[in-house]
Amino acid sequence: MQDQPIGIFDSGVGGITILNAIKNLLPNENIIYLSDNFNSPYGEKSNEQINYLSKKNTDWLLSKNCKLIVVACNTATTNSISYLRNLYDINFIGVEPAIKPAALNTKTGSIGVLATKGTLSSQLFNTTSNDYCDNINIIEKNGDGLVELIENGIYSGNELQKLLNKYLQPMIKSNIDHLVLGCTHYPLIKESIEKILPDSVKVLESGEAVAKQTKKILKENNLLNQLKSSKFEFYCNSSTKTLENLLDNRYTINSINYE
Repeated sequence: MQDQPIGIFDSGVGGITILNAIKNLLPNENIIYLSDNFNSPYGEKSNEQINYLSKKNTDWLLSKNCKLIVVACNTATTNSISYLRNLYDINFIGVEPAIKPAALNTKTGSIGVLATKGTLSSQLFNTTSNDYCDNINIIEKNGDGLVELIENGIYSGNELQKLLNKYLQPMIKSNIDHLVLGCTHYPLIKESIEKILPDSVKVLESGEAVAKQTKKILKENNLLNQLKSSKFEFYCNSSTKTLENLLDNRYTINSINYE
């Protein structure tokens, strides 16, 4: 099973930020990436809908003989990863907002979390917040509209800046010193975010932590690929344009009839 691929799914292109981190840490691994952008965004969907889509994505990746599944979507992780782990006899790696390091390292006692409605309202997010953020002021903002812009290939410009100002200015006024990006799409607009934030604010994302956990689980289960194959496959069930613009020309984006 060592040369079987890692499967990664997201509600669009956001999971590419996770894929890149895994690729950098595990250069020998084969990876299959599934972009369920037909159903994007997940953030406004019900828990039942997210469970259904997460199971459907998992079934599709398992049909490709994946040895491990990375749920490269904060909303799907916080709502559905326990559900998936109870259904399947395979390892799942999730993506959670980096609340713990923000809470442990804040000097001002105030941190910001920019995430989707689905993540912010999930039980897992609230449990993590309660565990690590006692006596810490958390400014939560639902980044409504950001995923849609990113899925359309918009990473800068007036429309994006207007939305970001709406979400970030209340955090700045509350003297945050850490901003947690609670959606894998958001690192793609990190440059635009940092233009608004004071230099004193540290922006946290989850890619490196997910890559380290993926390596740990593969190693524990003797699943690390020993061959230097590094084959990557990308699949999209809606427009491939944004994904094509993000990836090197070496990669082919496969359109699939998958809704």
